[in-house]
Amino acid sequence: MANAVDLAITSRQSIRKFLPTPVPRDVIKRLLEVASRAPSGTNTQPWKVYVLQGASRNILVDKVCQAHDALRADPALASECQEEYDYYPAKWVSPYIDRRRENGWGLYGLLGIGKGDKDKMHLQHQRNYRFFDAPVGLMFTVDRVMGRGSLVDYGMFLQNIMVSARGQGLHTCPQAAWNGFSKIILPHIGAGEDEMLVCAMALGFADETALVNTFRTPRQGVQEFTTWLD
Repeated sequence: MANAVDLAITSRQSIRKFLPTPVPRDVIKRLLEVASRAPSGTNTQPWKVYVLQGASRNILVDKVCQAHDALRADPALASECQEEYDYYPAKWVSPYIDRRRENGWGLYGLLGIGKGDKDKMHLQHQRNYRFFDAPVGLMFTVDRVMGRGSLVDYGMFLQNIMVSARGQGLHTCPQAAWNGFSKIILPHIGAGEDEMLVCAMALGFADETALVNTFRTPRQGVQEFTTWLD
Protein backbone atom coordinates (compact mmCIF):
# COMPACT_ATOMS: atom_id res chain seq x y z
CA MET A 1 0.00 0.00 0.00
CA ALA A 2 2.76 2.45 0.94
CA ASN A 3 4.56 1.80 -2.35
CA ALA A 4 1.33 2.32 -4.31
CA VAL A 5 0.69 5.68 -2.65
CA ASP A 6 4.28 6.77 -3.17
CA LEU A 7 4.12 5.76 -6.83
CA ALA A 8 0.89 7.70 -7.36
CA ILE A 9 2.52 10.81 -5.90
CA THR A 10 5.88 10.54 -7.66
CA SER A 11 4.36 9.63 -11.05
CA ARG A 12 2.17 12.73 -11.01
CA GLN A 13 3.31 15.38 -13.44
CA SER A 14 1.75 18.26 -15.31
CA ILE A 15 0.65 16.74 -18.61
CA ARG A 16 0.54 19.11 -21.58
CA LYS A 17 -0.83 16.80 -24.27
CA PHE A 18 -3.81 14.54 -23.65
CA LEU A 19 -5.60 11.94 -25.73
CA PRO A 20 -9.23 12.60 -26.73
CA THR A 21 -10.30 9.41 -24.93
CA PRO A 22 -13.41 10.20 -22.84
CA VAL A 23 -13.33 9.85 -19.06
CA PRO A 24 -16.50 8.19 -17.70
CA ARG A 25 -18.58 10.32 -15.35
CA ASP A 26 -18.56 7.67 -12.63
CA VAL A 27 -14.74 7.75 -12.64
CA ILE A 28 -14.73 11.54 -12.24
CA LYS A 29 -17.30 11.26 -9.48
CA ARG A 30 -15.14 8.70 -7.68
CA LEU A 31 -12.08 10.98 -7.90
CA LEU A 32 -14.04 13.81 -6.33
CA GLU A 33 -15.42 11.55 -3.61
CA VAL A 34 -11.90 10.44 -2.70
CA ALA A 35 -10.59 14.01 -2.84
CA SER A 36 -13.34 15.24 -0.53
CA ARG A 37 -11.61 13.43 2.34
CA ALA A 38 -9.01 16.21 2.31
CA PRO A 39 -8.68 17.99 5.66
CA SER A 40 -10.01 21.51 6.08
CA GLY A 41 -10.07 23.92 8.98
CA THR A 42 -13.03 23.01 11.27
CA ASN A 43 -14.28 20.84 8.38
CA THR A 44 -15.40 23.84 6.33
CA GLN A 45 -14.84 21.95 3.04
CA PRO A 46 -14.61 25.19 1.03
CA TRP A 47 -14.30 23.62 -2.43
CA LYS A 48 -16.81 23.95 -5.27
CA VAL A 49 -16.17 22.05 -8.49
CA TYR A 50 -17.50 22.55 -12.03
CA VAL A 51 -16.89 19.73 -14.51
CA LEU A 52 -16.77 20.72 -18.17
CA GLN A 53 -17.10 18.15 -20.95
CA GLY A 54 -18.43 18.17 -24.48
CA ALA A 55 -20.10 21.36 -25.69
CA SER A 56 -19.74 23.25 -22.39
CA ARG A 57 -15.99 22.63 -22.47
CA ASN A 58 -15.57 23.49 -26.13
CA ILE A 59 -17.57 26.72 -25.97
CA LEU A 60 -15.53 27.97 -23.00
CA VAL A 61 -12.30 27.06 -24.78
CA ASP A 62 -13.36 29.13 -27.79
CA LYS A 63 -14.39 32.11 -25.64
CA VAL A 64 -11.16 32.25 -23.65
CA CYS A 65 -8.88 31.61 -26.64
CA GLN A 66 -10.54 34.51 -28.44
CA ALA A 67 -10.03 36.71 -25.38
CA HIS A 68 -6.40 35.60 -25.17
CA ASP A 69 -5.85 36.53 -28.83
CA ALA A 70 -7.58 39.89 -28.30
CA LEU A 71 -5.34 40.60 -25.30
CA ARG A 72 -2.25 40.03 -27.39
CA ALA A 73 -3.56 42.34 -30.10
CA ASP A 74 -4.45 45.04 -27.57
CA PRO A 75 -2.42 44.87 -24.31
CA ALA A 76 -4.64 47.61 -22.85
CA LEU A 77 -7.26 44.91 -22.30
CA ALA A 78 -5.09 43.57 -19.47
CA SER A 79 -7.07 45.71 -17.04
CA GLU A 80 -10.06 43.47 -17.77
CA CYS A 81 -8.07 40.28 -17.10
CA GLN A 82 -7.09 40.67 -13.48
CA GLU A 83 -6.72 37.70 -11.13
CA GLU A 84 -8.73 37.96 -7.93
CA TYR A 85 -5.87 36.86 -5.73
CA ASP A 86 -2.09 36.94 -6.07
CA TYR A 87 -0.99 33.48 -7.06
CA TYR A 88 2.54 34.68 -7.75
CA PRO A 89 4.57 37.31 -5.85
CA ALA A 90 4.41 40.95 -6.94
CA LYS A 91 8.23 41.01 -6.90
CA TRP A 92 10.30 37.98 -7.80
CA VAL A 93 13.50 37.19 -5.87
CA SER A 94 16.00 34.33 -5.86
CA PRO A 95 15.81 31.39 -5.64
CA TYR A 96 12.18 31.45 -6.85
CA ILE A 97 12.76 33.51 -9.98
CA ASP A 98 15.64 31.20 -10.90
CA ARG A 99 13.44 28.11 -10.63
CA ARG A 100 10.69 29.82 -12.62
CA ARG A 101 13.10 30.67 -15.43
CA GLU A 102 14.58 27.18 -15.40
CA ASN A 103 11.08 25.75 -15.71
CA GLY A 104 9.94 28.07 -18.49
CA TRP A 105 13.02 27.91 -20.67
CA GLY A 106 13.42 24.20 -20.06
CA LEU A 107 9.94 23.56 -21.45
CA TYR A 108 10.29 26.00 -24.32
CA GLY A 109 13.73 24.66 -25.16
CA LEU A 110 12.35 21.14 -25.40
CA LEU A 111 9.70 22.41 -27.81
CA GLY A 112 12.20 24.40 -29.87
CA ILE A 113 10.76 27.78 -28.87
CA GLY A 114 13.40 30.50 -28.61
CA LYS A 115 13.29 33.71 -26.60
CA GLY A 116 12.29 35.75 -29.65
CA ASP A 117 9.58 33.38 -30.91
CA LYS A 118 6.63 35.47 -29.74
CA ASP A 119 4.11 33.73 -32.00
CA LYS A 120 5.14 30.26 -30.83
CA MET A 121 5.13 31.42 -27.20
CA HIS A 122 1.61 32.74 -27.59
CA LEU A 123 0.36 29.52 -29.17
CA GLN A 124 2.02 27.36 -26.51
CA HIS A 125 0.59 29.51 -23.73
CA GLN A 126 -2.83 29.21 -25.35
CA ARG A 127 -2.58 25.44 -25.01
CA ASN A 128 -3.57 26.10 -21.39
CA TYR A 129 -6.91 27.45 -22.58
CA ARG A 130 -7.52 24.33 -24.60
CA PHE A 131 -6.96 22.18 -21.51
CA PHE A 132 -4.02 20.72 -23.44
CA ASP A 133 -6.66 18.77 -25.43
CA ALA A 134 -7.93 16.95 -22.33
CA PRO A 135 -11.60 15.97 -22.68
CA VAL A 136 -12.36 17.10 -19.13
CA GLY A 137 -11.81 20.55 -17.71
CA LEU A 138 -12.37 21.23 -14.01
CA MET A 139 -12.99 24.68 -12.57
CA PHE A 140 -12.61 25.28 -8.85
CA THR A 141 -14.16 28.15 -6.94
CA VAL A 142 -14.40 29.30 -3.34
CA ASP A 143 -16.74 31.73 -1.63
CA ARG A 144 -15.04 35.12 -1.33
CA VAL A 145 -16.06 35.33 2.31
CA MET A 146 -13.57 32.59 3.19
CA GLY A 147 -10.08 33.39 4.53
CA ARG A 148 -6.61 32.57 3.26
CA GLY A 149 -6.61 29.30 5.16
CA SER A 150 -9.22 27.97 2.77
CA LEU A 151 -6.64 28.13 -0.02
CA VAL A 152 -4.42 25.85 2.09
CA ASP A 153 -7.36 23.47 2.44
CA TYR A 154 -7.98 23.73 -1.28
CA GLY A 155 -4.42 22.75 -2.09
CA MET A 156 -4.86 19.47 -0.23
CA PHE A 157 -8.15 18.82 -2.04
CA LEU A 158 -6.54 19.45 -5.43
CA GLN A 159 -3.61 17.20 -4.61
CA ASN A 160 -6.02 14.44 -3.65
CA ILE A 161 -7.67 14.69 -7.07
CA MET A 162 -4.34 14.49 -8.85
CA VAL A 163 -3.06 11.54 -6.81
CA SER A 164 -6.35 9.67 -7.06
CA ALA A 165 -6.32 10.25 -10.82
CA ARG A 166 -3.00 8.43 -11.05
CA GLY A 167 -4.59 5.47 -9.30
CA GLN A 168 -7.11 5.36 -12.15
CA GLY A 169 -4.45 5.57 -14.86
CA LEU A 170 -5.33 9.20 -15.52
CA HIS A 171 -3.22 12.34 -15.54
CA THR A 172 -3.84 15.99 -14.77
CA CYS A 173 -2.48 19.48 -15.15
CA PRO A 174 -3.40 22.06 -12.50
CA GLN A 175 -3.73 25.48 -14.13
CA ALA A 176 -3.66 28.97 -12.65
CA ALA A 177 -3.40 30.38 -16.19
CA TRP A 178 -7.19 30.60 -16.44
CA ASN A 179 -7.56 32.90 -13.43
CA GLY A 180 -7.21 36.11 -15.39
CA PHE A 181 -10.28 35.23 -17.44
CA SER A 182 -12.62 34.68 -14.50
CA LYS A 183 -15.07 37.29 -15.86
CA ILE A 184 -15.68 34.96 -18.78
CA ILE A 185 -15.45 31.69 -16.89
CA LEU A 186 -17.66 32.31 -13.86
CA PRO A 187 -20.83 33.25 -15.81
CA HIS A 188 -20.21 30.39 -18.23
CA ILE A 189 -20.12 27.76 -15.48
CA GLY A 190 -23.01 29.34 -13.58
CA ALA A 191 -20.99 30.32 -10.50
CA GLY A 192 -22.59 32.69 -8.03
CA GLU A 193 -21.54 36.32 -7.63
CA ASP A 194 -20.00 35.46 -4.27
CA GLU A 195 -17.61 32.88 -5.79
CA MET A 196 -13.96 33.39 -6.73
CA LEU A 197 -12.05 31.28 -9.24
CA VAL A 198 -9.23 29.38 -7.53
CA CYS A 199 -7.80 27.54 -10.54
CA ALA A 200 -8.58 25.06 -13.28
CA MET A 201 -7.39 21.55 -14.00
CA ALA A 202 -7.13 19.41 -17.13
CA LEU A 203 -8.02 15.74 -16.66
CA GLY A 204 -7.66 12.82 -19.02
CA PHE A 205 -5.35 10.17 -20.42
CA ALA A 206 -1.83 11.31 -21.27
CA ASP A 207 -0.51 11.07 -24.81
CA GLU A 208 2.54 9.00 -23.99
CA THR A 209 4.05 9.66 -27.43
CA ALA A 210 4.08 13.47 -27.07
CA LEU A 211 7.50 15.08 -26.69
CA VAL A 212 6.13 17.71 -24.31
CA ASN A 213 5.17 15.01 -21.81
CA THR A 214 8.78 13.97 -21.38
CA PHE A 215 9.39 17.24 -19.54
CA ARG A 216 9.91 16.63 -15.83
CA THR A 217 10.71 19.40 -13.40
CA PRO A 218 13.49 18.95 -10.83
CA ARG A 219 12.96 19.06 -7.07
CA GLN A 220 15.15 20.39 -4.30
CA GLY A 221 16.77 17.80 -2.07
CA VAL A 222 15.39 17.29 1.43
CA GLN A 223 18.57 18.72 2.90
CA GLU A 224 17.97 21.99 1.06
CA PHE A 225 14.54 22.78 2.52
CA THR A 226 14.65 21.01 5.87
CA THR A 227 16.02 22.12 9.24
CA TRP A 228 16.41 19.34 11.81
CA LEU A 229 15.94 20.35 15.43
CA ASP A 230 16.94 17.69 17.98
